Amino acid sequence: MSAIMIKEFRLPDLGEGLTESEILSWKVAVGDTVTLNQVIAEVETAKAVVELPSPFAGTVAALHEQAGSVVEVGKPIVSFEVDDAGAPPSAVAGSDEVASSEVASTESPAESAAKREPNLVGYGAVVDKSGRPARRQRMFAGAPGREPVREPVPAVEPVRAVETIAPPAVPSGPAVEHERPRSTPPVRKLARDLGIDLELVEGTGPGGLITRSDVQEFAAGSQAPVSVSETAPAAAPAVGVSAERETRTPIKGVRKFTAAAMVQSAFTAPHVTEFLTIDVTPTMELLTRLKASREFAGYKLTPLTIAAKAVLIALRRNPTLNSRWDEAAQEIVQFNYVNLGIAAATPRGLTVPNIKDADKMTLLELSAALSELTDTARSGKTSPADLMGGTISITNIGVFGIDAGTPILNPGEAAIVALGSVRKAPWVHNDELAVRQVMSLSLSFDHRLVDGEQGSKFLADLGAILSDPATVMTMI
Repeated sequence: MSAIMIKEFRLPDLGEGLTESEILSWKVAVGDTVTLNQVIAEVETAKAVVELPSPFAGTVAALHEQAGSVVEVGKPIVSFEVDDAGAPPSAVAGSDEVASSEVASTESPAESAAKREPNLVGYGAVVDKSGRPARRQRMFAGAPGREPVREPVPAVEPVRAVETIAPPAVPSGPAVEHERPRSTPPVRKLARDLGIDLELVEGTGPGGLITRSDVQEFAAGSQAPVSVSETAPAAAPAVGVSAERETRTPIKGVRKFTAAAMVQSAFTAPHVTEFLTIDVTPTMELLTRLKASREFAGYKLTPLTIAAKAVLIALRRNPTLNSRWDEAAQEIVQFNYVNLGIAAATPRGLTVPNIKDADKMTLLELSAALSELTDTARSGKTSPADLMGGTISITNIGVFGIDAGTPILNPGEAAIVALGSVRKAPWVHNDELAVRQVMSLSLSFDHRLVDGEQGSKFLADLGAILSDPATVMTMI
């Protein structure tokens, strides 16, 4: 005999290191019948807008958060009434089952969790013999040794009794005592990189958890990060200033993530920027010929396409720029692949999605990948996976009419190239003054990883390719 159960869906971790997301809109309402994998909400992480699929087929029993709310990972957001006869064989990551004692499973927690199935964000956490999730599972608990308080889910007939199953408490004892004050590993690493003693930082997260924004605010000069309750009065206009003269926008989503990443990069990696102005007339002529060729018919070719391919070729001769400084492990990580990041200006702010294994692509494949990347970014549909794992980046400031700049490194990368605008200018060509198409290249690199000689050789190779594409024959 089947019974109705309440299944609770918690906000999953939608990307490595993300701790919260904003619910932009609900696609369902209480009482709606949903199918498995039906989109139930649209959420905005610090990196992208993501559609959340339903992990269950059933009826929406309750929405625990309103649209516009910023929700921590692991917090319940929606409950479903599910017939246990048609329930999926395993729960989705972030979901808990709350059922009557009459239909409770006889399996032990360890036996139940051992049957792991794919879910929204990979596989569920491994459970040890004690029934406690392994440490790699992200938990949002209160103070160590205490279980976090959760709102009870209303009982729905014919369930006789509803029991809220709280997640295991964070273990106390010697393994945790040295981790005071409370923070996550990425935040502790950020604090080390910035030279900040976490004992001096006030945590505003759940249970006093020190968040990335707390560290960033402290690094910016705040002696004590301000709590949410303290920031409310500050939202009002200054004395003597009318509301019509100011527009205040909450710092969240992509803007918040970008600001934190740029501060981290600027304070962590010693930046060096070099500039090179070149005659790109041969490249522009090549671009015209390619556009007219049958092979590239229907493809969008731009100076960025050729420059991206040139970066990949120059990188083969100068692999040091395709590396990462691993502070925690005290190692230099040399990448044997290239995930090429392209800075994209979107209505939501700056994002840097990357093309995976771009070094293995032909010019035709790279052109298609660039078009897809930019279209997806502008529509706000870039997935978190596309925003992670970049190894080197390009920012095309030339589209805004800018000649040169000093780009800030994307965190975790050793170099970034800025492409200036292509302008007609007087230039000495074949020992005569002529009007040529000229571009400035800017290269910023992490001086811990890249010496001046290595950075200069890479920039010279890049300039040589764009000045005369035929020089590629001498490089490959």
